[in-house]
Amino acid sequence: MDGKQAIICASFFEWPENFSDMAVLKKFRPRWWLNGRQSPEIEGRTNIALVPPVNARYDVRPLTVSQIDECWRLDQRCFVDGEAYSRDTFDYLLTAPESVSYRVVMQNGMMAGFVIGLLEPDHTGHITTIGIAPEHRRRRLASCLMETIEAGFRRRHVRIVRLEVRSSNASAQKLYSSLGYSVTQRLPKYYSNGGDGLLMVKSI
Repeated sequence: MDGKQAIICASFFEWPENFSDMAVLKKFRPRWWLNGRQSPEIEGRTNIALVPPVNARYDVRPLTVSQIDECWRLDQRCFVDGEAYSRDTFDYLLTAPESVSYRVVMQNGMMAGFVIGLLEPDHTGHITTIGIAPEHRRRRLASCLMETIEAGFRRRHVRIVRLEVRSSNASAQKLYSSLGYSVTQRLPKYYSNGGDGLLMVKSI
C-alpha cells in the first residue's frame, strides 16, 4: 500500500462491543514483559474520549514507527488487564523489516485502531496484536483492519495467517471464525495471568 494512499473502510463484520484480546509475544516477554505494565502515570490518567458520530468516516493507512507513541497510548487504553505491550516492544514491532502493520484513522487523523503483524521465518503471517479504541467499537473497524493486513501478507507471498486469542474470549473467537479462522491448537497458560490461549489459522 502506498504510504500516501488511504483506503476507506467498507462494510465488514462488527467488532464485538466487549472485544479485548491480543496475542502475547512470548519470545519477547523475558526482555520486555516487566516494562509492559502500565506506569503509575498512565494508570492514574483519566481518559476522556468523545463518542464519534454514527456517520463518522475512517481511512486505513500504513502504521509506522513515526506513530509509535500514539499507538502505544491507544494500546494502553485497549488492554487494561496487564497484557498491554511496552513501548520498547512496539519499537521492535514497527521497525522490524518483517512488520506488516496498519492503522485506522478518523478524518482528523486521530488513530481509532491498529493491527500489527510479522512475517515469520516459516513464511507464515502472524497477527501479533489488534486494538480498537473503546469509543470506536461496533463500527466494523476490526474486520476492516483484518482484511487489510491479510492483503498486506498476500503481497509478501504469505498463504497462511495465524493469531492467538484467549480461550475465554468467545466474542473474539466468533469474529475470527466469521472471517475464516479455525482453531487448531489449545495453548495452556499462554497468557501472563495463567489463562489459556487458542491458536487460530486461516489460509489466504
